[in-house]
Amino acid sequence: MLLEILSSEAVMPALKANGKKQALQDISAHAARLTGLEAHDIFETLLQRERLGSTGIGEGIAIPHGKLADMDKLFGLVARLEKPIDFEAIDGMPVDFLFLLLAPEAAGADHLKALARIARVLRHPGVLERLRAATDGDAIYAVLMENAASQAA
Repeated sequence: MLLEILSSEAVMPALKANGKKQALQDISAHAARLTGLEAHDIFETLLQRERLGSTGIGEGIAIPHGKLADMDKLFGLVARLEKPIDFEAIDGMPVDFLFLLLAPEAAGADHLKALARIARVLRHPGVLERLRAATDGDAIYAVLMENAASQAA
C-alpha cells in the first residue's frame, strides 16, 4: 500500500521547523502542491486530528493524518526534520520523521489499513536507522520502498 500512496516528490529530506504547528503547516503546503488541494484545508484537518491526541507514535515518529472531502485517493508524504521537535509523542521523545497520510472522506477501513502499514514498515528492524542515515530524499524513498515491497511479498 505504501508503494501506491507515496511518490519520490512527496519526500522532504530536510524540513526546517521550530515546532509542531510549523511542521504541520510546511507539510500541508507541500502536500497541497502535489494534490491540488488547499494547504489551509489540509492544515486545519491535521490540526483538528492533533487536538484529539498527538499522532506522535514514539521512537521519533509521528503520523499526522486526516480525511478530506476533496481527496480522491490515499496520499502519503514523508518529511525528515533537520532538528527533532516536541510533538507530544506517547513516549515523550522528540520527533524527527513525519509520515503524512491524507485520505478521502469515504476511505473507511483503507485509511486505517494504510496507517497500520506505515507503522509496520517503520517497526521493521533497522528501518529507522537506515532512514536516519539516508543522505537525501531519493535515499529515504528507496529505504521505504524496499521495506514496503518486502512486506508486501
